[in-house]
Amino acid sequence: MSSSAWKTFDLQTLKKTVEGNEPRFYEFLRSRQMSCAMYRLPAGATDMQPPHLEDEVYLVIEGRARLKIDDVEQEVAPGTVLFVAATTEHSFFDITEDLTLLAMFGPASGIR
Repeated sequence: MSSSAWKTFDLQTLKKTVEGNEPRFYEFLRSRQMSCAMYRLPAGATDMQPPHLEDEVYLVIEGRARLKIDDVEQEVAPGTVLFVAATTEHSFFDITEDLTLLAMFGPASGIR
């Protein structure tokens, strides 16, 4: 197996790439079939993301908020795993604690 066939990432190092007082998105992996990113929304921030053309899975690393998917609301906290189908309207709101998410897109996201 060549070294390009696998990669490892450190969660603490990835979290540092999105630190700050503004919303931040950092893509750390892109292949033909998927992409992965860290996404951070500070407490009180507004999530401005549009619907994606890819299916998406979020893993909440830290923080607390609510996620609205179409007309349904869901509380999110560390350890919550969320699936959002492609082209579905969704946004995080009522962000009461800085929210850090691992976002996985399949196929690879058009966001850069």
